[in-house]
Amino acid sequence: MKTKRTVGPEQIDGWLAQMAAAIAALVPADALGDTAIVGIHTGGVWVADRLRERIRHQGPRGELNIAFYRDDFSRIGMHPSVSPSRLPFEVEDRDIIVVDDILYTGRTVRAAMNEIFDYGRPASIRLAVLVDRGERELPIAASVVGTTLSLRAREHVKLAGPEPLSLIVQKKDEG
Repeated sequence: MKTKRTVGPEQIDGWLAQMAAAIAALVPADALGDTAIVGIHTGGVWVADRLRERIRHQGPRGELNIAFYRDDFSRIGMHPSVSPSRLPFEVEDRDIIVVDDILYTGRTVRAAMNEIFDYGRPASIRLAVLVDRGERELPIAASVVGTTLSLRAREHVKLAGPEPLSLIVQKKDEG
């Protein structure tokens, strides 16, 4: 049996507002149009699109599907609905903000950076995440964070969406 609690769209909107303000403070207004915002499939794309709306970003947009770049690919195998990444802009010397829904071990972000570097060498990569749940396995930190969650043993968090966005925290009960 699983128990769960849900964080609703209103609270997530508050986190997105904080993230948008942090991005505005991090990236000068005159550089924002050239900065690419790239979401990691699937939840990161949802968050990236919401952030782009909030900051009125008209610059390049991309999507990464890092399935082939994961270091656990041989263990988890191929998911039947793997779609290609889309980076329809020049990566070379461009500032990029990578957006993901949940930062945990850092392995997804490492895979995303590996894929970006296959397209070229960006000027910089910054990370924006809706939820930072800590417990990294790799030395990766986000520049922009919506909220930080400390989860108990056996708890997992997942972003549901795209309309509306909600966060589901589940714990698998013992027994």
